[in-house]
Amino acid sequence: MRINNKPYRTIWEKADSTGIVQVIDQRVLPFELRIADWQRLEDAAAGIRDMQVRGAPLIGSAAAYGMWLGIREQEAETNWPRAMAHIAKTLLSTRPTAVNLHHAVEAVLNACTGIATKKELEKTALNVARQLTEESVEHCRAIGEHGLELIRDIYRRKQKPVNILTHCNAGWLACLDYGTATAPIYLAHDEGIPVHVWVDETRPRNQGARLTAFELGQHGVPHTVVADNTGGHLMQHGMVDLVLVGSDRTTRTGDVANKIGTYLKALAAHDNGVPFYVALPSSSIDWSLRNGRDIEIEQRNPDEVQFITGHDGQALRKVRLTPEHSPAANYAFDVTPARLVTGLITERGICEASEKGLTALFPECS
Repeated sequence: MRINNKPYRTIWEKADSTGIVQVIDQRVLPFELRIADWQRLEDAAAGIRDMQVRGAPLIGSAAAYGMWLGIREQEAETNWPRAMAHIAKTLLSTRPTAVNLHHAVEAVLNACTGIATKKELEKTALNVARQLTEESVEHCRAIGEHGLELIRDIYRRKQKPVNILTHCNAGWLACLDYGTATAPIYLAHDEGIPVHVWVDETRPRNQGARLTAFELGQHGVPHTVVADNTGGHLMQHGMVDLVLVGSDRTTRTGDVANKIGTYLKALAAHDNGVPFYVALPSSSIDWSLRNGRDIEIEQRNPDEVQFITGHDGQALRKVRLTPEHSPAANYAFDVTPARLVTGLITERGICEASEKGLTALFPECS
């Protein structure tokens, strides 16, 4: 994807340097393009925890690079099993819901099993991080190709602009490139299919209003930012042809954990006969879970509900929204049951949201 016509990914190794990973600091978008340098394990851990980077696929890549940075910090002569366990624990404690983080850390640990020298551990961890990153980009591209067929079909029948509603940011900023829910939208737009996106603001962190709107604008995709509670009204009045969202963790039976508020969109879509699709790479599937109620839901700092940050024309400002002594709860995700999901868009194709549907595409996980 591009920012001001310059190509970017969301995470990369700094050119002409050794041991520096660079990321786009998403906390200051769309008002400032700030590039952050990660050189230590704690840089990566804090970057994931504090949402400098966010989005399940990006978190996975960031965690793999974090493992590499953690290894680089160690002395050559060290207790490597103990050190690797500490590095992994540090990263795993940052964000509990996105399963990509767990998959990435496990991938590095498994690849490093039996290796006892720092040089080889560094090399192996870096290769895994690079491999996971490139794999994620390809998965998102394939998701875009499969999801494009849905938009094509709607346009063939409608012969008018296709209105798509999305929630949170499941775009290239949440991934490495393309995005998950946005990948079909970008491909449709590039193909010349007229599309329009309703962008949920996505309280409390406003990832839709700040991030999805930013990247759609950079790509030239027509869009309109709406308050979170507008979706039901739009669907009632025939103004939404398709709902496309992402996923932070999906069970083997098709229950989907995504940004808080997704469940309400699924209920509204079901009530109004609007197709509700979830776009996700297989790295976001938790094959160990059958019931969405077993997914750990992250509870973040109440400050995110009590305060809001915006730009006053000169600088970013944080202002209070709630009475000073009113407590707040900040559940970061909710679970949409499979019965409300029209289908799952994966890198291998589209399937029904069920164990049968998923294992048909991924028989090795049956």
